[in-house]
Amino acid sequence: MTKDERFKDMPLRLLKYFGGLFIMTAGIAFSVLSDLGVSPLSSLPYAVELCGGIEMGAGTSIMHAGFVLIQILLLRKRFRPVMLLQVPVGIVFGWFTTLCNSLVGMIPRSEFFPLQLLFQLVSIILVAVGIHFYLPANIMPLAGEGIVSAITEVSGWQFGKVKIGFDSATVIIAAVICFIGIGKLGSVGIGTVLSALLTGTFIAWIDKFFGKKKSHHTSGSDPEHKK
Repeated sequence: MTKDERFKDMPLRLLKYFGGLFIMTAGIAFSVLSDLGVSPLSSLPYAVELCGGIEMGAGTSIMHAGFVLIQILLLRKRFRPVMLLQVPVGIVFGWFTTLCNSLVGMIPRSEFFPLQLLFQLVSIILVAVGIHFYLPANIMPLAGEGIVSAITEVSGWQFGKVKIGFDSATVIIAAVICFIGIGKLGSVGIGTVLSALLTGTFIAWIDKFFGKKKSHHTSGSDPEHKK
């Protein structure tokens, strides 16, 4: 895709990008509603909220800004100024998180386990659909993806292994915060495990289902994103 074509397609790509982010945060909100644990990266800001600290959306924005700072420290001269856009994107993602938590929060919580599992399934599907639209738009990665890429670049380790290690470390930190703060795992639970195990599978199914319906607007996306 030429620069002119990319510029011409930018409005639609931005719509898919931010639409995808919004759908992802709706999925996160349903995982909060399920009370079974949230996705690995969301577990940290949710843990802080549960322990009486910062609201989850604001915590998400702060976390993303922190991830960008770590990228700067890791990459140094290799850090490109355009990557600073991850900060405002993180702020938007945090605002979407707050909004979706408020909207989905109007649905009554339930301790009926099958219904909790249903909420968690809805969460995983929505996150997968969001990623399906967000990644191919190829605008700017979220800081969570950016920091994994930075660690991969500096260490030379495989992206997949770094991703697993980074997500695991985030979950462990969130679990420790919750255990110290409220005496239980809180933001970490079976939903966290299901999210880690099933999201990739659902993304593959959704990509396969929509594969022949994708427009040319996604044809110029980064091959690294096509997993």
